[in-house]
Amino acid sequence: MLKAYQAPVFSYDDRVLFDLLVPYDHWTRRADARVDFLALRKSIEHHFSDEGRPAVEPILCLKLELLMFHDGLSDRQVFAKAKTDIAHRMFLGLGRNDHLPDVSTLRGFRSRLGVESHKEVFHALLSQARGHGLVKDRLRIKDATHVLADIAIPAGLQLIAQARNKLLTAAERFAAECVVGERVRVEAIRTTTDSQGNEARLVARVEHLRDILEWATQLSPPEDADSNSQWQSLLKTVEIAQKALNGHDEPGASGKLRSTVDPDARRGMHCGYYDGYFVDVLIDADSELFTSIDVLPADGNESADTLNLLEQEQAAHKNTIEQISIDGAGFDGPLIRELESRGITAFVPPKEPSNHGRFTTLDFEFSEDESYATCPAGNQSQYRQRDEGRHKTSFRFAKETCDACPLIQQCISGNNKHGRTATLNDYEPEYEILRQRKLTEEYAAVKSEHPRVERRLGELVNRHGGRRARYRGLDRVLVQKLIEGTIHNVKRMLRLLDKETGLAIV
Repeated sequence: MLKAYQAPVFSYDDRVLFDLLVPYDHWTRRADARVDFLALRKSIEHHFSDEGRPAVEPILCLKLELLMFHDGLSDRQVFAKAKTDIAHRMFLGLGRNDHLPDVSTLRGFRSRLGVESHKEVFHALLSQARGHGLVKDRLRIKDATHVLADIAIPAGLQLIAQARNKLLTAAERFAAECVVGERVRVEAIRTTTDSQGNEARLVARVEHLRDILEWATQLSPPEDADSNSQWQSLLKTVEIAQKALNGHDEPGASGKLRSTVDPDARRGMHCGYYDGYFVDVLIDADSELFTSIDVLPADGNESADTLNLLEQEQAAHKNTIEQISIDGAGFDGPLIRELESRGITAFVPPKEPSNHGRFTTLDFEFSEDESYATCPAGNQSQYRQRDEGRHKTSFRFAKETCDACPLIQQCISGNNKHGRTATLNDYEPEYEILRQRKLTEEYAAVKSEHPRVERRLGELVNRHGGRRARYRGLDRVLVQKLIEGTIHNVKRMLRLLDKETGLAIV
């Protein structure tokens, strides 16, 4: 049950102590003066029931989260520091004789709010920055950086064994006798394969996991399957086991399971290969405040996520964004077409066609019905092939035509076994827009602002522990990034509002 808000009341001795020991330019004092925490409270009140035991004050929990991520502390560390740090106690509204709740309260609060309510807090604070006139809709800058998962990557043999053990534990509640038999078989497999090579051991365990999955997927669900946490846990472990097998069956496939501990983590490439996620952000170019945050698996589609980021912000604030700057990841035809259709001007570094100094696709002409192509020498293509999956049409010229062409040295290498192929992408008009836009002074001006997002991401990573995931699972990592983004925005908003006074974040 959520009680009506009661502002903290400090005794005379408390006020004297705070005035004596907490500097007036300390960020916690300025945050209390500038941030409307009561408005943040109202954005999440609907998550609390009108019945039951009185809930711990949500503002206290929100402030504990901000302190925790501002100083890079764990749950227990922030509680320990709040017992002795005067600035923390003043910020939390705790006098000398007031006590903190149990540390588990903060974990429960974070779980209760989940992703959506942490987004509501994030955007409620952003709305306050808008109210101060800090956020403009002139230009958004998008970028992403990698986040390392909190896992140790097991070998293939260990991954299969972990998936098997998790599945047996989850299935025990619904098929106890089957699980007993399978565990006897586990010991038998271990005994008979210990002296064999890893390949033979892996094969035996893979086949065993297949057998377990066969009967586990046939179990009858209980009547309360939708609300039964044990049944839902079983379904999740079945999914994890199937992903482990899929990775074994198709070693080269993308999206392979990396760990049973954090099944959402994936392998990606960013300054080298890594296992985890990436955090994708938008910032307002004028205030350098984060306006939208998302988290994807390391192999996620960063380009497509641009639309999710824009829609997240626009749904929360009903605003209209004029321009967006993206790095090379934004050179994506469907994305550019969608942005332009929404009236958002995209500034993306175009990829120039390259053919080692020879003619490129831009030097060819294509018929209006795209039935043939004409090369710089005036010859027409003889073959046409359509690739719907890659959104392109390929036009090939006969080898005899190319061999007799006086421009062959400028077109293809001498040892080519076939004639020249020219490829026309369905989104070539959008790519040409980007190429022409790059030639403008406006493009140069926008791109000169792009490093601002890298500074903001750098602060997230270096000041608030954003490089590593504190938690496991996509939703929990997203909650972490939303809190990190919120504390960043608090600090940035204070800095902007206090700019005239010369105050700085402590």
